[in-house]
Amino acid sequence: MTDHLKDELLAVALEAARRAGELLRDGRPADLGVAATKSSPIDVVTEMDIAAEKLIASFITERRPDDGLLGEEGASIPGSSGVRWVIDPLDGTVNYLYGLPSWAVSIAAELDGETLVGVVEAPMRGESYRAVLGRGAWVNEREAAVRPAPPLDQALIGTGFGYLKERREGQARVLRELVPQVRDIRRGGSAAIDLCDVGCGRLNAYYERGLNPWDYTAGALFAREAGALTGGRPGVPESTELTVAAPQGLFEPLQRLLDELGAWHD
Repeated sequence: MTDHLKDELLAVALEAARRAGELLRDGRPADLGVAATKSSPIDVVTEMDIAAEKLIASFITERRPDDGLLGEEGASIPGSSGVRWVIDPLDGTVNYLYGLPSWAVSIAAELDGETLVGVVEAPMRGESYRAVLGRGAWVNEREAAVRPAPPLDQALIGTGFGYLKERREGQARVLRELVPQVRDIRRGGSAAIDLCDVGCGRLNAYYERGLNPWDYTAGALFAREAGALTGGRPGVPESTELTVAAPQGLFEPLQRLLDELGAWHD
């Protein structure tokens, strides 16, 4: 693992995310429609979502043809270099569809399963979040850092909800028990941005069940490089089952509480 490789991956990720962000921001049609559905009719895929992934995939494969790809909208290439790109071309699709500003392009690069680089581009915020393993996290030109851990009852916690009815019902049960034990809850609609907000100190913590690797890989690296801990159930890395991010001192009690409340299952 060389610094040169990290530099190269970061440059590719930043440019791909910038181009996709501009496409999504400037190319959003007034009559934006729904090209397909995912797990339920609420979970929409816009034609812009698909176009952004095609742009990112072609940009990356042109510059690094031996790398693998894992993309939300179907891009899947095994690759032979040991590097795999994990791409969410539009995290916060429903926000984008409704014209809300909290949506982002999320691009991460892994080497043999370890995340080296993460970039989250949030055009409507005017912010680009980037992190490199061992080098810290930056939002635009400012170094990012988590807030010091407050007591659990003073923590502002972000979360999100799935699209399937049964999962939402389970998440609502957990939330009902959690709300009286914390300062407040925020639901922004983009997991990538929420994880970056933990790293920037705008949220004390974040958790969600049901995320996919393209939702959390770049944002989780950003949070860690800004000083947060990330994981799933106690002793387990973040995964589709459960993703938790918070600074040390808050991470542990929140993780234990979420485990007790069954936040890891429907």
